[in-house]
Amino acid sequence: MALSMHKDTNFNKDSSKYVRYTPEQVDALEKVYAECPKPTSLTRQQLIRDSPILSNIDPKQLKVWFQNRRCREKQRKEASLLQTVNRKLSAMNKLLMEENDRLQKHVSNLVYENGYMQQQITTVSATTTTGNSCESVVMTGQNQQQNPTPHQHPQRDANNPAGLLAVAEETLAEFLSKATGTAVDWVQMIGMKPGPDSIGIVAVSRNCSGVAARACGLVSLEPTKVAEILKDRLSWYRDCRCVDVLSIVPTGNGGTIELMYMQTYAPTTLAAARDFWTLRYTRSLEDGSVVICERSLTTSTGGPTGPPSSNFIRAEMLPSGYLIRSCDGGGSIIHIVDHVDLNVWNTLQLLLFFNFVLSFINIATLMQVWSVPEVLRPLYESSKILAQKLTIAAVQHIRQIAQESSGEVQYGGGRQPAVLRKLSQRLCRGFNDAVNGFVDDGWSLMGNDGVEDVTIAINSSPNKYLGSEYNSSMFPSIGGGVLCAKASMLLQNVPPALLVNFLREHRSEWADYGVDAYTAACHKSSPYAVPCARPADFPTSQIILPLAHTIKHEEFLEVIQIEGHAFPPDDVALPPDMYLLQLCSGVDKNSIGACAQLVFAPIDETFADDAPLLPSGFRVISLAPKMASHTTRTLDLTSTLEVGSGNNHPAGEPDYSLRSVLTIAFQFTFENHLRDSVASMARQYVRSVVASVQRVAMAIAPPRLGTQLRPSFLPDSPEALTLARWICRSYRIHTGTELFRVESTSGDAILKQLWHHSDAIMCCSVKTNASPVFTFTNQAGLDMLETTLVSLQDIMLDKVLDEAGKKVFCSEFSKIMQQGFAYLPSGICVSSMNRSVSYDEAIAWKVLNEDDSNHCLAFMFMNWSFV
Repeated sequence: MALSMHKDTNFNKDSSKYVRYTPEQVDALEKVYAECPKPTSLTRQQLIRDSPILSNIDPKQLKVWFQNRRCREKQRKEASLLQTVNRKLSAMNKLLMEENDRLQKHVSNLVYENGYMQQQITTVSATTTTGNSCESVVMTGQNQQQNPTPHQHPQRDANNPAGLLAVAEETLAEFLSKATGTAVDWVQMIGMKPGPDSIGIVAVSRNCSGVAARACGLVSLEPTKVAEILKDRLSWYRDCRCVDVLSIVPTGNGGTIELMYMQTYAPTTLAAARDFWTLRYTRSLEDGSVVICERSLTTSTGGPTGPPSSNFIRAEMLPSGYLIRSCDGGGSIIHIVDHVDLNVWNTLQLLLFFNFVLSFINIATLMQVWSVPEVLRPLYESSKILAQKLTIAAVQHIRQIAQESSGEVQYGGGRQPAVLRKLSQRLCRGFNDAVNGFVDDGWSLMGNDGVEDVTIAINSSPNKYLGSEYNSSMFPSIGGGVLCAKASMLLQNVPPALLVNFLREHRSEWADYGVDAYTAACHKSSPYAVPCARPADFPTSQIILPLAHTIKHEEFLEVIQIEGHAFPPDDVALPPDMYLLQLCSGVDKNSIGACAQLVFAPIDETFADDAPLLPSGFRVISLAPKMASHTTRTLDLTSTLEVGSGNNHPAGEPDYSLRSVLTIAFQFTFENHLRDSVASMARQYVRSVVASVQRVAMAIAPPRLGTQLRPSFLPDSPEALTLARWICRSYRIHTGTELFRVESTSGDAILKQLWHHSDAIMCCSVKTNASPVFTFTNQAGLDMLETTLVSLQDIMLDKVLDEAGKKVFCSEFSKIMQQGFAYLPSGICVSSMNRSVSYDEAIAWKVLNEDDSNHCLAFMFMNWSFV
């Protein structure tokens, strides 16, 4: 029974009884709890002495109250978290059900098309037999003309509002058919698993014109806010140079039509940039959803008729956009589709047609300038790269802002998240401007010394390039400019993330601190100090001071402090310490991106938000091949690795899966009369950096990706033949039976039969205190694990067996070591692509070498199949 404390003070002395606190007492305790949730015994006693309203409360009872209060607070937080997770799971379940419905519709369409094709084949065969094939062909052509395909839409007059609205509505219908329908054959990207903490479902196109990517996800922002962020493409699309809205036309249904011009950067110095003329249509649907769709304008839909701008190739945006729906319990469900055609050859033919009257030399020059090298075409033909650079980037940016708004992300340096994002954007934009060197920014090429490995570009109008607000602080009236030394090169067998992370953490391996220090001094004192290359004869050290990072650690913003003791004490012109604002992206081990970059700019110790930045750095882009239409090829990286002379890609098709392109750009300021000296220094410095990076790339290349790597168990390897004999001999010794009947007496017959055996035969090494790692498998084993010979050594046995299989193996391990073999019951395995594989039975045995010593363990999985 609970009683009032002020009526019976003796009752309060019994701490085993419940006490009902007055509202005044509860308010006083809540104020204390807000300041100190877990007071000590002395604090509680002091509280009773200082507060008359609490003077009649027993100290033990007060301790119980704080314990209960902390418990209630914890329960409320857990309940709120569970409710949030439940809402996310409910929304994700709804999204997955919609995706399942879409896939079922796609399957139905495929079944219908298959039946229709079979019917046509039967009809054509019968018609051919009766001699009426010509008439059938004529009728088929007539039918096709009477029933044009959906892509053969009639021309619209976009020079008036009615024509614009017709084009916009058509764009909306095509976009929705891609976002929620079956207009495009989507294939889910490897590694993008849907869940409450993931960015959603990401898919890429297969067998469609151009390249396309699609994403569906959940964000904790309202639809109007999401639409506002997505329309501001400059804030999140790092390859976007400018977006100009030329005119806005309101529509009668409450929507708006915008005629736009957009320019995008080229990722390397080896190709030209792209531009787009588009129509963007924004409106609300009947269910309250917000839709933003966009497509390129052609000559038939009111688009421009002239050639592209200087330095740009005209690209086409096929119907794309964003569908944003309100989510139960708050937040939004977004559908994003990006569909573009970046093919250069059609534009090249058009340019050659317009310039037909030019001389042969000029035409050849045009071909050299406007065409994309064959090795770089994967950058423009890969839907996966489009998804990483554009589609996923949009979702990640929205999620980043959502978490910043909720206070889940903490930043250092005393700066707001918007300021730090702006600094990151300025670094990326400055580096992209340096790599591209656009003429309208004031850049012009400088003559070279006969060796064209390093390109020197000069900008004598820095106020146009950097902005007039920075000109007065960097350049006095006597005149000067900015010089950029840049180069691009192909790398083999080095993952972009590994290389960039090494360059970030080991700056002394490639940087000349004399050059860097003088560059930093240029921004602190005189911008015209010549950045002479000097040997760093003194020990150096760098300190990384983190500022911010994205929620999934895809990108880091940090300040690098290089201590001044690296330079001679009599060099008073140098600052005591050097500071660099640095942006690093694509180096996280869990990152799915194929691009990694390290961009930095010298700053002074004040580090103002609007400080002028002159970025330099590195960008490494993996040249992933275009998704093949061959059904025998998987979509993961391991399926395209080069293995000696193995045929891992169709004959005649180049394989660039192990190649990447490295772009280096360094910027310097100069005084007009010292321009040639600075250019010579910059060229030599970039050449030394290139040489250093090449040495680093060779040193850090993983052994499994080496160009000369040739697994020892290929059929023409003596080691493989010896291992095959040991496997068969050990199986016969332990079980008393032959593993298989040898059909030939030739030297490599055992290895060939083992390699082509229908059951999956695998070997793994067993070392003390280490998980068993696979060292050999036959072709059936490779198919079962969905891997290649090169990447096999990265797969461990405990990652393949499920929990039941691990328990059985552990229980039978001692038997295997004592008896020599053991039979394992049927079970489930997991491939390297996380697909379940069932097998009827397995046997494990010890493999003995010539000295009858334990060499490895062998497994044979019988009658396996994918579940």
